[in-house]
Amino acid sequence: MSKEILQRDEKVLREIAKEIPIKDIGSLKIKKVLKEMDQALAQQDDGVAIAAPQIGYSLRIFTVAGKIFSEDFMKDREDKKLTDKNIKYKNLVFINPKISKLSRKKDWIPEGCLSVRWLYGKTYRSDKATVEAYDELGNKFTRGASGLLAQIFQHETDHLNGILFHDHAKDLKEEHPE
Repeated sequence: MSKEILQRDEKVLREIAKEIPIKDIGSLKIKKVLKEMDQALAQQDDGVAIAAPQIGYSLRIFTVAGKIFSEDFMKDREDKKLTDKNIKYKNLVFINPKISKLSRKKDWIPEGCLSVRWLYGKTYRSDKATVEAYDELGNKFTRGASGLLAQIFQHETDHLNGILFHDHAKDLKEEHPE
């Protein structure tokens, strides 16, 4: 049974999540948290990423669904760059992420959140973002992104700082699935 995704009134969503000591990254505890995050995210057809606080862990971790890199997912988006739709992409893991660079160019873009169901609005986000983090094996890496992935970096980092998207969004409206 997968963990339930917590909703906006839960206290843990408003906390600044704790950094994970580098020596603990490969631990059973962190592996368990990552597995639970993957399971919770997999249950959400519209989910593209999840932060540990969303399933009750005040830890600085977020994962990005590998499906965002597939052609099937991208076909409805303008930034389609992929060609092989048979590839199964694994989820990307970001432990102790820090945004090291944001572009000056920003736009109001549509956004929602698995912890703020079924509210949607527009958030003012940088077009490009660079994150430094550790992967699930404890390897440090830097990843730059534009478009959807840059938006995800900013949204998930907000989660780790106790901020929910509707705190700074405009044109909020409820949209329930059909």
